[in-house]
Amino acid sequence: MDKYIEKFIRYLEIEKNYSPHTVLNYRMDLRGFKKFCGEIELEKIDYLYLRKYLAVLKEKNLGNRSIGRKLSALRSFFRFLTRENYLKGNPILMLSSPKLEKHLPAFMTEAETANLIEAAFAKDDKDERMLRDRAILETFYSSGLRISELVAMDLSGVDFISGIIKVMGKGKKERVVPIGDTAIKAIRRYLDARKKESEVIFLNKNGKRITTRGVRGIVEKYFKKAEISHGVSPHTLRHSFATHLLNRGADLRTVQELLGHANLSTTQIYTHLTTEKLKSVYDKAHPHA
Repeated sequence: MDKYIEKFIRYLEIEKNYSPHTVLNYRMDLRGFKKFCGEIELEKIDYLYLRKYLAVLKEKNLGNRSIGRKLSALRSFFRFLTRENYLKGNPILMLSSPKLEKHLPAFMTEAETANLIEAAFAKDDKDERMLRDRAILETFYSSGLRISELVAMDLSGVDFISGIIKVMGKGKKERVVPIGDTAIKAIRRYLDARKKESEVIFLNKNGKRITTRGVRGIVEKYFKKAEISHGVSPHTLRHSFATHLLNRGADLRTVQELLGHANLSTTQIYTHLTTEKLKSVYDKAHPHA
């Protein structure tokens, strides 16, 4: 099975242009399946055998979301094998994924977001680390970037005059994102205070490109400082960005473009977060409310 897994992984990397992170997850899920299969020949894997694998995953007390991800990897794998004629039939077609519980993304109110950003307050223009942290928080909230997109930001991708940044999104797709004046000013203040010259925008203490782990640590630090205990993650700023836009009248298609979502259905989850706003408008506008 190893050779087929490697063929599939190369297909994901070269033809599908998947990110290294996504490819790594597929590889890990398929290696787990191979370990379960042992020495069985690929042609002998049928629907009942896959049901046994599903039962083993459930016995390990994995959540439905984790099981669903593993089965998704297998579906792609067997679809690839069938299409390339390595298998005559697809044994996973009849296998159902477990139902996923719908989790609404965590987000902050506008006041909480302001408090979080203000927690990174630099007393003077020489405090390089604090200015960097403030610029990171401002950029997240101003543009709704993913953490991987923020980490990869370079000076060549930022138009400081037009307020536009070019980022490499999911699937190595470049996209153009507007960034507000407040974030632009925060980045400029940080760059002016920075001692090291670099094409990279956000640097760690060693003068190297900051890592996603480093950014998570920074964000968690200011969540704690601002005494915000829910949704302690960089992604919460992205969720807040989208929710606040919708609350202030932005349409769903525009928010989809800003977030870089391939499908509108991914963006639609944010409409659940705006119910409170709708109720507020209803209470004020309807005579019998």
